[in-house]
Amino acid sequence: MTPVLRTERLQFLPYRAEDEDVFVALLRNEEVCRWMGQDLVPEPELRALFRAILTDVYPQRRFDVWGLWLGDAYVGHAEVKPTGNVDGHELVTALAPAYWGRGLGGEVVRGLLRHAADNLGLTEAYGMVGAENTASLAMCRRLGFRHVRDVVGDDGSVTRMLVVPTTAGAAATDAGDPV
Repeated sequence: MTPVLRTERLQFLPYRAEDEDVFVALLRNEEVCRWMGQDLVPEPELRALFRAILTDVYPQRRFDVWGLWLGDAYVGHAEVKPTGNVDGHELVTALAPAYWGRGLGGEVVRGLLRHAADNLGLTEAYGMVGAENTASLAMCRRLGFRHVRDVVGDDGSVTRMLVVPTTAGAAATDAGDPV
């Protein structure tokens, strides 16, 4: 079962049926989609995806996925899941733009790395970050990620594949973390 996680300011809570609208709103946000390197997904597809998290991902224990909460406010989404790009697990995060620039991105990643090491027994994790997403790339460097390779999409977009030992990000501090 996907566990509840806590960091200094955030709660990572498994999604509940009543979280569907905030999940859809986050992943329908054009800025979020741009930095996640994806097109704007039609709302019915996102609703089907959300329901699949509740009816397939959680019951089958496919991977861990959470809504991110700052007090009573939904601020984003996080996952640790097997990646199709390499033999390993990928960290996936998305924060609502209203919460960018507050150090929450680094806090989320450190929480995911701690979970990956302590609960999943992983020694490393991967991340995929758009080459133009300079803020997230800078945060990843501070957390100890290193560049593995570039992945070029059919549209010519470039995504950086990064890897980090699961212990590196957990040891990083919040100092100067703008994301």
